[in-house]
Amino acid sequence: MISSFRQQGGPVSSATNRHQELKAILDRLKLAGMAKHFADLALRAAKEGLSHESYLHELARQEEALRQERRTERLLRASGLPLEKTFRTFDLKWLSPTLQLQIERLKPGAFLEQAVNVIAVGKPGVGKSHVLAALGYELILAGHAVFWTPTSTLVQRLLAAKRDLRLPQELAKLDKYACVILDDIGYVQHDRDEMEVLFTFLAERYESKSVLISTNLVFSEWERIFKSPMTTMAAIDRVTHHCVILDMMAVDSYRAHQAQHQHLPQSKEVPSGTHK
Repeated sequence: MISSFRQQGGPVSSATNRHQELKAILDRLKLAGMAKHFADLALRAAKEGLSHESYLHELARQEEALRQERRTERLLRASGLPLEKTFRTFDLKWLSPTLQLQIERLKPGAFLEQAVNVIAVGKPGVGKSHVLAALGYELILAGHAVFWTPTSTLVQRLLAAKRDLRLPQELAKLDKYACVILDDIGYVQHDRDEMEVLFTFLAERYESKSVLISTNLVFSEWERIFKSPMTTMAAIDRVTHHCVILDMMAVDSYRAHQAQHQHLPQSKEVPSGTHK
């Protein structure tokens, strides 16, 4: 050991080699956070007199933080979410206290464990899509896999899979998401084939995984989507059995409010010495 130590050029050389070897080991173990921070943390530990346990704790915390950050980035890329629609860009005070409380309770994502659905129903422009997209963003930050899609896009995707005899495989892909957000379920007038694949999707996720739906149609109007009274009743029964309903029918148009606010005339200062 001693001769080997001397052959490597003494303490300084040995420390350099250990540093390089440790970094290589951590890289091979795919511990990127530790590889990035161990040297700086070692200097800090020496200066502050931290114990070995404290040093290891901080090093592990840095590794976990980096992994969480990378996981969040991967989930966001796969989600299809409109990333500009977050709670930072939506004034929750626009909603009633009851709605605000419902949304706050949904943010941690505990409802996903019981495969509870969420339906935001309201007139166009009240912020249904924004609220659900923002909620999806919060769920991803909490570590859940989320997929956002216009209902019409999902229906066409499932219909194509059915025609290619791979609908079960396509449903299995969607089953990997703890939450699928269907945007604007009421806007597309589906034909019978489209209605059937949409119903199949909802039935597959029933009591298994959560679905979040935005719609401008109250339930009594859902026959426009599913065509037959029996299918409509069956769809509503599955969606609402375990469900939180965000009733936004009485909410004024948030979109119109934003547009009006953005176009308000602003006063202009007149430079001194200038007359009009």
